[in-house]
Amino acid sequence: MELAGALQLGELAAAFAALPVFPLFDTAYFIVSILYLKYEPGAVEMSRKSPFASWLCAMLHCFGSYLLADLLLGESPIDYFSNNSSVILATAVWYLIFFCPMNLFYKCVSFLPMKLIFVAMKEVVRVRKIAAGVHHAHHRYHHGWFIMMATGWVKGSGVALLSNFEQLLRGVWKPETNEVLHMSFPTKASLYGTVLFTLQQTHWLPISEANLIFFFTMFMIVCKVFMTATHSHASPFAPVENCICPVFFGSVSSGHSNHHHDQHGGSHEGSHPPPPLAKSKEELNEGTRKRKAKKAE
Repeated sequence: MELAGALQLGELAAAFAALPVFPLFDTAYFIVSILYLKYEPGAVEMSRKSPFASWLCAMLHCFGSYLLADLLLGESPIDYFSNNSSVILATAVWYLIFFCPMNLFYKCVSFLPMKLIFVAMKEVVRVRKIAAGVHHAHHRYHHGWFIMMATGWVKGSGVALLSNFEQLLRGVWKPETNEVLHMSFPTKASLYGTVLFTLQQTHWLPISEANLIFFFTMFMIVCKVFMTATHSHASPFAPVENCICPVFFGSVSSGHSNHHHDQHGGSHEGSHPPPPLAKSKEELNEGTRKRKAKKAE
C-alpha cells in the first residue's frame, strides 16, 4: 500500500498532477525568473542600452531548460519558440518588469508576500518539467537511466546551468560562478528529484507518478518559500551531505592548505633580500668613538 493511499491523498495527488500550468503557473514562473534577471548587476542599464540583448537574456531565463533538453535529445533547440502564447506571455512579463511606468509592476511582484506566492507557483512548474523530461527521455531511451536523469536535471535547472552563457550576453564573464562547481539549492534539488523520477519511471520506486509529483512539489515549495522569506542561502541538504560526503569522498586535507601556504611563503621570502644583521655592541662603540674624535678635531 502506498503512503498516499494510507493517508487518503491519492485523489488529491491525481488532481494536483492533472492541474494545467498554463497560463497561471507559467506566468508566475516567468515573473520570478525575470525578477532574478533584474537583480543581476547591470541588468537594468543593459535593458536601456540594448533592449534586444535584455530580451534574449529574459528568454534564456524563461526557456533555457527547454533549449538545453532539446540539445541533449538531438532535437531542434528553437522548437519551443513555436509556442507563440508562451513567448508572448514571457515577453509581456519582461516588458512590464523592466519598462512599466514608475516601476509599478516590479514593485508589486517583488513585494515579499506576493513574491512568496509566485515562488511557490514556480516550484510547481519546476517539478512538472523534471517529470516531463524524465518521461520524454524514457519514451526514447527505455533503458537509458543516465539519459533520463540528465534530461530531467536540465529541465529542472537548465537556466542555472546556462548562466555563464547568459552572462556573456550581458557582457560579463565569471567562470568561477559555474553552477556545476557551486550548485544552488534548485540545481541540487532538481538533481535529486530527477533520480527519484527516474527510479519511479523504471519501476524501482513503488509510487505513482502523480503521488511523487505531489510530495516532491510540497517539499520544494516549503524549502524555497522558507529560504526566500528568510533570505537564506543555506541548503537543507547540507547536514546530510556533511555527514555522508566525508565518508564516501573524503574531506579536504588541512595539510594541503598548509603546504600551499608554505610554498607561497617560501617564494615570498625568496623574493625579498634578508634583513640586514643587527650591528654588534663593539661596532656601535667604535662608531661613537669616531664621531667624538671628529668633534674634537
